[in-house]
Amino acid sequence: MPALKIRLQSLGAGFAVLTAAVGVAILVILVSALRAADADVQAAEPGALPVSVLTVAYQDDAMISEAYPGLISARRESDLGFERGGRIIDVSADVGDQVRAGDTLARLDTSSLRAQIAAADAQTHEADAQLEIARATELRQRTLLERGHISQQRLDEAATNTAAAQARREAAAAQANALRAQLVLSEITAPFDGVVTARMADEGAIAAPGSPVLRLVENTALEIRIGLPASAVADLAGGEVYRFLTGDGPVDARFRTATGVVDVRTRTVSAIFDIEAGTARAGEVARLQLETGISGRGFWVPASALTEGRRGLWSVQALVSGSNGGWIIEPRVVETVRVEVDRAFVRGAVNDGDRIVASGLDRVTAGQRVTPAGD
Repeated sequence: MPALKIRLQSLGAGFAVLTAAVGVAILVILVSALRAADADVQAAEPGALPVSVLTVAYQDDAMISEAYPGLISARRESDLGFERGGRIIDVSADVGDQVRAGDTLARLDTSSLRAQIAAADAQTHEADAQLEIARATELRQRTLLERGHISQQRLDEAATNTAAAQARREAAAAQANALRAQLVLSEITAPFDGVVTARMADEGAIAAPGSPVLRLVENTALEIRIGLPASAVADLAGGEVYRFLTGDGPVDARFRTATGVVDVRTRTVSAIFDIEAGTARAGEVARLQLETGISGRGFWVPASALTEGRRGLWSVQALVSGSNGGWIIEPRVVETVRVEVDRAFVRGAVNDGDRIVASGLDRVTAGQRVTPAGD
């Protein structure tokens, strides 16, 4: 029994030693694993983030190209009608017809008017006959007076009758001429070369005096009317040719004049250009490109380099030296002088030659370590 007890005690001690050794081995393995994991975490920590940058370059004489839209229109456009009323018997022009100045475009029924002219001519002939009789009577009375057969009173009466007959003759002739003038007013003639763009009446219709029958547009002489800032108009040179852009291509137009009056609604001055070359159609929009200077010193940045801050302020993200070397992000407030679709002209707390982040601002924050792409 004592020997068995001793053997059991030795076996227990050995087991304890073995358990302790296994525990130590497990602990060593765990420590090694933790160190390896920590090393992996440290290796996975991000370094300086590569960012796209640009170098600030201030300009004192920056220029911008501005496009001002204007409308191409005919120099002359008229709604044509009859000066007198009547029944339309002929409309010889239709929409799309090219006509020349003096062409007859429409006519009224003048049968009644011609009858009135014939009656007026008959009255004129009657007045001519009465005038001849009055003159002959006056001549005879003058001869009798010289022979002493009549008194002066009779001669004066004959002279008066002659003058009255002359007046009646002139009145009849004037009436006939007035009716003949109505014949001219019974026709519509083209006042200038152009194209018929509308027809508002047809044969058989009763036209009222002045009511439009045809619309004529002078498509052979087109102009561009455009609203410009007063400062831009001041830079235009009289007689100079400027290029406009239309849907059909470029158009050259010569500056004719400007109204010189600022429109109270648009705050612009109307300028008029005469089209000289290029394909243009009335009603189209033409855009004038003008180069204008920007007052003040500043620099251009892409829209992707701007960050909107509080109270409408804008900022750029500048690269500054970090305490441990390298670069970190630092916001700088700027003033936007000119904003376009994809870029802006700004100035502010940025020095000439500084580098700023050009794009990808959603990936960086203030104080973050970065490295310029390519460095």
